Amino acid sequence: MFERIVYISNNMAHVKIKEGANVATNLMNLHIIFEDNTRKVLGEVEDIDENIIKVRFLGEFTNNRFIGGVISKPTLNSNIRIITPEEVKIIVGDHTPGSLALGKSPLYDNLEVLADINDLFSNHLAIMGNTGSGKSWGVARMIQNIFANPNCMPYRANIFIFDAYGEYHNAFQNINQINPNYSFKFYTTNNRDGGIPLKIPLWLLTVDDMALLLGATTHTQLPIIEQMLKLVSIFSQSASEANKYKNHLIAKAIMSILYTNQTSASKRNDIFSIIASCQTPEFNLEAPVQGIGYVRKFRECFTIDTAGQFTESVLVTKYISDFIKPELDAYEPESAKFFTMDDLEKALNFTLISEGLLRNEKMYSDAVTLKVRLHSLAIGEYARFFQYDEFITVENYIASLVANNGRKSQIINFNLEDIEDSLAKAITKIFSRMLFEFTKRLPNIASIPFHIFLEEAHRYIQNDSDQYLIGYNIFDRIAKEGRKYGLMLGIISQRPVEISETVISQCSNFIIFKLSHPRDLEYIKKMLPNISAEIIEKQKSLQPGTCIAFGKAFKVPMIISMDPPNPAPVSSNCDVVNRWQGK
Repeated sequence: MFERIVYISNNMAHVKIKEGANVATNLMNLHIIFEDNTRKVLGEVEDIDENIIKVRFLGEFTNNRFIGGVISKPTLNSNIRIITPEEVKIIVGDHTPGSLALGKSPLYDNLEVLADINDLFSNHLAIMGNTGSGKSWGVARMIQNIFANPNCMPYRANIFIFDAYGEYHNAFQNINQINPNYSFKFYTTNNRDGGIPLKIPLWLLTVDDMALLLGATTHTQLPIIEQMLKLVSIFSQSASEANKYKNHLIAKAIMSILYTNQTSASKRNDIFSIIASCQTPEFNLEAPVQGIGYVRKFRECFTIDTAGQFTESVLVTKYISDFIKPELDAYEPESAKFFTMDDLEKALNFTLISEGLLRNEKMYSDAVTLKVRLHSLAIGEYARFFQYDEFITVENYIASLVANNGRKSQIINFNLEDIEDSLAKAITKIFSRMLFEFTKRLPNIASIPFHIFLEEAHRYIQNDSDQYLIGYNIFDRIAKEGRKYGLMLGIISQRPVEISETVISQCSNFIIFKLSHPRDLEYIKKMLPNISAEIIEKQKSLQPGTCIAFGKAFKVPMIISMDPPNPAPVSSNCDVVNRWQGK
């Protein structure tokens, strides 16, 4: 069939077809072997002319192993032939205890395509494609195949799926039918689908988490949040110690006002504003202030005489100064304790007075923005996501996420369907940060692997303001560092152009369904230097459920037709005709 190599240019061989040869097979995209006495080079047919085919070099066979990449080109007198079935099996994979079936190769008589599980799941994975191209079906099928594999029992798997539309519940809810030791757990943000209500303990949130949750935009807001979290932790200690600290803060704030050069009327207004926002039994307008032989109410101490001075300035100064304890300025809470959203609001009010923000217009404006957002969250419908009933440590909280009625859940699905994008992004970042910090603290590195799958990842993994505000983006950090700690990302998206470039660049494996938007295609070409123009062209014409897979887990870029998942995720289009007819 093949006569000879006419010439070689770059990574391409131009091969002449024998005159009169009976080309009985469709050569397009098939693999060709260039063989001489010492080497066996693999290539893929990319173009066919009248009597010339163009073959791009992919790698070499050495000792029944395939190695990607070609250091030196084949000789011009190499023997040229179509790949044998035995060689095809080396490329598409073979059944071993550590292999995973992904689908079938439409180019090679539906031969099963397998990937090494370690190569596929010990690295970050990107799954991309237009809506309706089969992304959700492909993810569901792949994970179902993991648990159906008799040669690999993933009892200790921890697969966290953040599900933008509640699609995957149907695909995994009966995973225990494969093996009773497998378990699926479903958290939800709505009250309709019977899942476990999503709840996050407030005291597990860091300054960075809170900044993202409250939509902080300036660096001046970070110390305000930091002080708020410090105060709420202190206030959660014993009642007497908390009250002593509150009195210390109020007394310092009032004393600083008394020594300003404002008029007495202005001082009184500021002091009463403090008391209105932060009260204790000792500091409220009706609190008794004991003089020598008489008692005044706190508010009566600020009556202004004809000289424009407070009538009880000596008495009130002595009363206030008794509550100031300098040693409390350096006091740090031992550890976080249980607190509520209401406690957090009170702590923010105390922050406003403890930092003197009431008299700093710029910082006060930033603080009020946080105060308004925190109050909106506290009184809004989303407050229920942060109403955790009892104190729990971060380790026990993560353990509770995977525990399921005395069993361990391998798949934990979070349905974020009913919340706005900003909150969904904050929640995914909070959980991702918790898992990242947890895996970093493990005494044996990467001893408990976690996989975070993000459906509609372009909603969360963006080039947003995190780097500017808090110095890092948690998804960028996981992409760069998570693999060595056993924390891997699986990003699923129909708009790769909207995803952080850092995350895309750190993915080692790609499963790409049909993509058609020019900006997405150009972005993939720019971000992935190893992807060829031919792969880009191939994926444009893929059928639903068919993908191109390439990366560390694949010997060569493979076209794979995936079987429909059983059961399927709820991701199909609306049946308009039947709905119109009321069926």
